[in-house]
Amino acid sequence: MSRVLTWIVNRFRHNIQVRLTCYFLLILLPLVLVSLFANERSQEILVEQATERSRLALDSAMDYIDLTLQSAEELSTLISTDADMVTLLERNGKELTPEAIVDFAQLMKQLSNLNSINNIATQISVYHHSSNMLLSNYYGGRKLASLPEQDFMTRTAQSNGTGILYMLPSEIVDGQITLGKMVVSDSVTLIRSMDLYNPDRQPNVLLISLNKSKLLNLIKPLLPSDNTRIFLTNSDGDMIVGVSKNGETKDIVVPYEPDMLSVTTHSQSSKWKLTMMQPESELYRDTEQVAMYTYGIIGISILLALWISWVVYSGIAAPLQKLSHGIKRFGSGKLNIQLENKRKDEFGYLTDSFNKMAQQQKHLIEDHYEQNLRLARTELKFLQSQINPHFLYNTLDSIYWTAKNYEADEISEMVLNLSKFFRLSLNKGRDVFPIGESVSHLHFYIRIQQIRFLENFEVEYRIDELTRDVPILKLLLQPLVENAILHGMDGKEDGGRLIIETRIEDGLLLLIVRDNGSGIKEERLRYIQGELERLNGRNYKLYSLEEDQIEDLFGLRNVITRVKLYYGKEASLLIDSSEGEGTQTTLKLPLSKCKDVFRQSEQTEDEEEAGA
Repeated sequence: MSRVLTWIVNRFRHNIQVRLTCYFLLILLPLVLVSLFANERSQEILVEQATERSRLALDSAMDYIDLTLQSAEELSTLISTDADMVTLLERNGKELTPEAIVDFAQLMKQLSNLNSINNIATQISVYHHSSNMLLSNYYGGRKLASLPEQDFMTRTAQSNGTGILYMLPSEIVDGQITLGKMVVSDSVTLIRSMDLYNPDRQPNVLLISLNKSKLLNLIKPLLPSDNTRIFLTNSDGDMIVGVSKNGETKDIVVPYEPDMLSVTTHSQSSKWKLTMMQPESELYRDTEQVAMYTYGIIGISILLALWISWVVYSGIAAPLQKLSHGIKRFGSGKLNIQLENKRKDEFGYLTDSFNKMAQQQKHLIEDHYEQNLRLARTELKFLQSQINPHFLYNTLDSIYWTAKNYEADEISEMVLNLSKFFRLSLNKGRDVFPIGESVSHLHFYIRIQQIRFLENFEVEYRIDELTRDVPILKLLLQPLVENAILHGMDGKEDGGRLIIETRIEDGLLLLIVRDNGSGIKEERLRYIQGELERLNGRNYKLYSLEEDQIEDLFGLRNVITRVKLYYGKEASLLIDSSEGEGTQTTLKLPLSKCKDVFRQSEQTEDEEEAGA
């Protein structure tokens, strides 16, 4: 994250056009902020006004609902204290005699008369405890044969006392039957005991199902738009009824929607709540045009700022920036630089002067310094050519044939592989080989070690076909394999296994050397990993083995120093080990840098051949 911020800061610091644009935008910033604040404040005021209007309307509707509930409660009091009705219930027992049928018919007739003059309820029902009959002006009479239903009626009468209980049709009476199914009602039901003022009363129950249509008609006129919904809930938050422009909603609970304006009012007497939910987009519809004008002004202002900054940049800053970049490139050694110049003003004069100065400096350097440099390189090549590698090849060939004459097959094979190893290592001074050729080269060294350790380990190559032609520096894998053999296979009599693996992953070339040797002790592993982490984090300009007092890890230090110098900061060397199970060393190289190093190596060879 810090690198990204540093890059952004540096780009801002060096990019004049970006700075000019930012300066102009800063000038416009107060205007933009004031415009956005005004637009936001107008929307807040609109929401506040809409909320206040909705709350007043909901309060008025809640007052009507309270009056409706009060009328229903007065009706329940009238019925539950009616002496004739109480007498009709008290004088009948468990048996459904003809006299009881006549009494129950008279009772249902009285309930129908009361319901006809008062449209608060859709139906009025009375439960007779002795005969378990449920008498209703809506569907007549029926016996509650289910024991849980009987228990529910008895328990409700005894626990409720003289109080009033409101129950929803969805509430469970027993495991399978709801209150709405039992009383044949889809609306909220008022429940209280009969013979209200008699302490020795029988557990007879009065049930009044409120008129749902009346409740809907009370709240439906409050809807301000097609997408608005209003919900009537009880004190526990359970849904009593919900309504929209299309009629009753199917919601069973009040939904939570973040983009809706929600206004709720409470009843002080019944504790019921009315909640209105309206889409905020409908409220903001009137302010959208003003907001569009505001955003249009802001957009035009930004475009003007960009245009003015471009004019200033192209007229003044761009020529200065081009001249500054030319001076930096010339200072970095690019002596052939010549800046394009089509201007005839002061900037054109400065550019012409720079081009002439750069050309004069180039001639001076070529005449003096480059001559001395070429002379030094010629002397160095002459000294290097005195070390003839063919002398080494011929000597190894002589040892090979001598061993063959004495039938020392192991020695002859070791010398042959060593000869091939050196021949490829010194091959025309090349520094870069494809992975396929590097693995073949590495195999000569591994064969020498296999003979040395009496074939107590075998090697497996897992070379991804996509990596075979990827060029890498020579002798990168040899130190890693050497460590795996000397520290992993030493002391292992048989069953040793060495795996060489290459693959491409996330733009990185992975070179992996894995063994099943004795592994590295935990303390030693922590030390090695700490050293690798320290070397991985150092500045590439400080990778000099002579700067440190090195006592160990020569091979690993050599490898990481070379890859950091050639492949940059993205390259890394990791090691992981489990004691008694083996060790894995992973070398990660950026794939793009592998190709860059290969091209640089080819260019160097071509220059050397041309110089020869």
